[in-house]
Amino acid sequence: MTEQHETPGGVSGRALTVQREIPQATVTRLATYLRVLAVLADEGVLIVSSEELAVAAGVGSAKLRKDLSFLGPNGVRGVGYDVARLRARIEDALGLSDGHRVILIGAGNLGRALVGYRGFRRRGFSMVGVFDQDPALIGDSITGLAVRDVAALADAVAELEPTIAVIAVPDAAAQAVCDDLVAAGLRSILSFCSITLEAPAAVEVRRVDLAVELQMLSFEQARTAGSDATEQSVARGVATGATVHPVTWSSGHTGHGRGGAPAAICQAAHTAAQAGQTATEPSNKGSVVAP
Repeated sequence: MTEQHETPGGVSGRALTVQREIPQATVTRLATYLRVLAVLADEGVLIVSSEELAVAAGVGSAKLRKDLSFLGPNGVRGVGYDVARLRARIEDALGLSDGHRVILIGAGNLGRALVGYRGFRRRGFSMVGVFDQDPALIGDSITGLAVRDVAALADAVAELEPTIAVIAVPDAAAQAVCDDLVAAGLRSILSFCSITLEAPAAVEVRRVDLAVELQMLSFEQARTAGSDATEQSVARGVATGATVHPVTWSSGHTGHGRGGAPAAICQAAHTAAQAGQTATEPSNKGSVVAP
């Protein structure tokens, strides 16, 4: 084990975040570690080693220890990490200690699915309000929340005091909704629209483009098919006694790779997948945290 010794009365994750900036890629992986720790806690696991946590999170143990070093001393050498304590420290670093109140604009099929997802509350996000402009939807109840008229958004924000807003409306209405949210005081917005929303630099906007996610899956599928075809070709060449030459790339690296791609690129893609990175795209605001 190479975990560090826990320092009694150590600095909290929140204070460390202020004192030492955590890299964006590390923030993404911390969220993955937090998900794993939540599962371990539910299973009654009290202590987990860096190797076990790394395997469960799909990263190397060295990278995991480096990521956790941004939170200060956490583990006990030869023992491991206290699951509850490490979970609390990551929650603190990610600003989840006090939880978040979330409102959603758009009570269509996607919006209803998001409101009905029980995992949000389990991870510290409480859905407190749903809004729409369709008279046929206003007044409907979605998992106990009445759909409100978006025209009353400003007053509702003052009442509900949300910290995060989710936009799930058609693209044509998304910018106007974003403007209304900013005017109402929201500074953290998650958009499921395909367009890039404009907002002041002080407002953090993240965009989840489901089409991009599908394109990434298409790429992985094509790469796997190419890899299979390459392996079959190599196997046929060996069977017939043909000489198989490695592919040399302009970068100077030599290797077969997967699906005809350089080995270095394949490794980078594999590493990104392991880190839990997605095709989530932020808007062009200066304060956006990119994955």
